[in-house]
Amino acid sequence: QVQLVESGGGLVQAGGSLRLSCAASGGTYSTYDMGWFRQAPGKQREFVVGIRPSLTGTLYKDSVKGRFTISRDNAKNTVYLQMNGLKPEDTAVYYCAARRITLRSLVSGYDYWGQGTQVTVSS
Repeated sequence: QVQLVESGGGLVQAGGSLRLSCAASGGTYSTYDMGWFRQAPGKQREFVVGIRPSLTGTLYKDSVKGRFTISRDNAKNTVYLQMNGLKPEDTAVYYCAARRITLRSLVSGYDYWGQGTQVTVSS
């Protein structure tokens, strides 16, 4: 099975930046689609961004386009989420996710999940 560990969360002022990391182990990383989800208090977990092994296939939630960037370092089995121009509404626990490559949309269908890392954006 695949194990995912997130890091890089914290408290940041509105307009600031954070870089989240997700270290993967226990699977063939290059054959997995990867994604980031988030869950705010009282809200359902929602898709943020996903990336396919090709590195050219990405999909972003509309509200983070132009502010967030996903990348993956296949040599390190690590996925990153660079978050710029953070807003208070970005406050949430951010989760890394993985799934075997598939033709279905990147917005759902993930099988493996990390424990999450808290991101808090102050106004």
